Amino acid sequence: MGRREHSASRRDCLDPETGAGTFLMTGLALLTLLLIASAVLLTQAASAASMAATAADLSALAAADTARGLAPGDPCDAAASVADRHRATIEECVIGESGAGTAFIRVSVGVGGVLPNAVGAARAGPPP
Repeated sequence: MGRREHSASRRDCLDPETGAGTFLMTGLALLTLLLIASAVLLTQAASAASMAATAADLSALAAADTARGLAPGDPCDAAASVADRHRATIEECVIGESGAGTAFIRVSVGVGGVLPNAVGAARAGPPP
């Protein structure tokens, strides 16, 4: 009788199903972490894109106002000042290309981490 119990417990140790739940739960936990990390990255990207669009719009408005003489100074300097306040960097500043008093501004916002910089562009001024 003692041998049968011993062989039965030995058979349980060799059962191929032993530990399958641990591997399944580990896989599910890793999948959950991957999904959460993806959601965080997408949220960061959307936030940076929104910041870049806002900075570009406001910088273009400031540059167009300065180009039309409504504010003193250089239009690109005015755009850079507004962009700096929105944690953005001016990548391109074109004044008067599509008509007098117009401004085209392209800005970038650093995201950090593995994502590239977000870029926004805007045109302001009278209609062409």
